Amino acid sequence: MDNHSYNFPSDCTPLTNCKSARKPAGSTVVNMGNNGKNPPRDYLLWSLCNTLYVNFCCLGFMALIYSIKARDQKTQGNHQLAQECSDKAKWYNILAAGWNMLIPLLAAVLLVLLLVHLGRSEGSFDFFGEDGFQNFMKLFSW
Repeated sequence: MDNHSYNFPSDCTPLTNCKSARKPAGSTVVNMGNNGKNPPRDYLLWSLCNTLYVNFCCLGFMALIYSIKARDQKTQGNHQLAQECSDKAKWYNILAAGWNMLIPLLAAVLLVLLLVHLGRSEGSFDFFGEDGFQNFMKLFSW
């Protein structure tokens, strides 16, 4: 006998004994525990870029460590500790990025100041003239 041809009694269904035993349909609420706050950022990509640049005092590596800690704490649900690690990672990343920009800028400024100073000095150091490169290389010859 197939399921379509079988007639159930009017007061019973296959999953319950009687219609009167059924409960009215309701709604289900699932609380995910977010409380309306966004989880803290972990700055992992920024930390990875600073680490690969190999900067002063391994600041990028420190930022990477705190970024991984922040991600671990976020996945474990400890948002307070994740926020603390996230803040540390952010500040290490800011220091590392600032240092990474400061050193090349200082080198470029010093080179420009050196060339301007030597170009204004009297004598055979005409760096901006026709034989500028040859005069510049004379400084490094013994």
